[in-house]
Amino acid sequence: MAHSNPGFNQSPAFSNDGRALDKWRADQAAAAGKPVVNGGMTAEQLQALYEKPSASPVDTDRMTYEDTIAKTVGAFAVLLVGAVAGWFIPGIWIVGGIVGFVLALVNIFKKRPSGALVLAYAGFEGLFVGGISAFFDARWPGIVPQAVFGTLGVFAVTLALFASGKVRASKRATQIFLVAMVGYAAYALVNFLLQVFHVGAASNDFGLSSIRVFGIPIGAVIGIVVVLLAAYSLVLDFTQIKVGVERGAPRVFGWQAAFGLVVTIVWLYTEILRFLAILRGNN
Repeated sequence: MAHSNPGFNQSPAFSNDGRALDKWRADQAAAAGKPVVNGGMTAEQLQALYEKPSASPVDTDRMTYEDTIAKTVGAFAVLLVGAVAGWFIPGIWIVGGIVGFVLALVNIFKKRPSGALVLAYAGFEGLFVGGISAFFDARWPGIVPQAVFGTLGVFAVTLALFASGKVRASKRATQIFLVAMVGYAAYALVNFLLQVFHVGAASNDFGLSSIRVFGIPIGAVIGIVVVLLAAYSLVLDFTQIKVGVERGAPRVFGWQAAFGLVVTIVWLYTEILRFLAILRGNN
C-alpha cells in the first residue's frame, strides 16, 4: 500500500513486500561479513533464538510496540525542549526550519535508521515549531493551547479508533487520500505564489484561504479537509508500525516509526494552528 509519509516510504521494514526487509537484512549481514540463512536472519541470530526462546525484544533485536512508543516519546520530549527554546529565542526558528528540513531528508533516505539523527531532527524541528507558535500566539493570543489540545484530541481519537479496529486503511481510501494530497499541494503552491507577488485578494495573511464565500473563509473549509487528511495519515502510520512489529522488523526501525509520527503530528499541529488563525481573522 502506498504511503504519503516519506518517513515510512523508504523503509523496507514497513513495506508490504516482505522480501524488501529480507533483502535489507541480507545486505546488513553481508556488510558485516556474516552468512544469511532462513529468511534473512544470520546464523548467529537464528542460533540465539533457539538458545533463548524466552528472550526479550532487546535480546532478539525485534521491533515492539512498547519500544517504539518509548522512542516516540523520547523524540517528542526533545521536540518539546526545542519548541521552548524556539519560543523564547527570536529568529532561531529559521535555523531550526532549514536544519530540520535537511535532517528530514537525511532520515528519509538513510538506509539504516539512526536514533541520534532522529532526535537531532526532533530538536531542530522543535525550534521551528516553537518559533512559529510564538508568532501566531503574539498575533492571536491563546491560539497555541487551542492548537495543542486540538492536535492531542485528533491523535487520541484516531489512535483509539484504530486500536479498536473501527478504522483501517484501505487501498481505495489511500488512493483518494493521495489524490487529495496532490490537490492540496497544488493549491498551497498557487496560494503561496499569489501571496509572494501580491496578486489581488491573495495578498493578505493567508492568501486565497482568507477569501470568504457566503461569509465562510475558504481556508476554514480546506482546513477541515486537511485535518481529516492528517488524521488518515496517522492511520497509515499506525498501519505501517503494525506491519513492522508483526513482521519482526529489526528494533532500530522503531526510530524510523518515531520519525514518521513526528512528521505527521507536526504537520497536523501546524494545519490546526493555521485553521484556527483563519477562523479568528484579524481579531
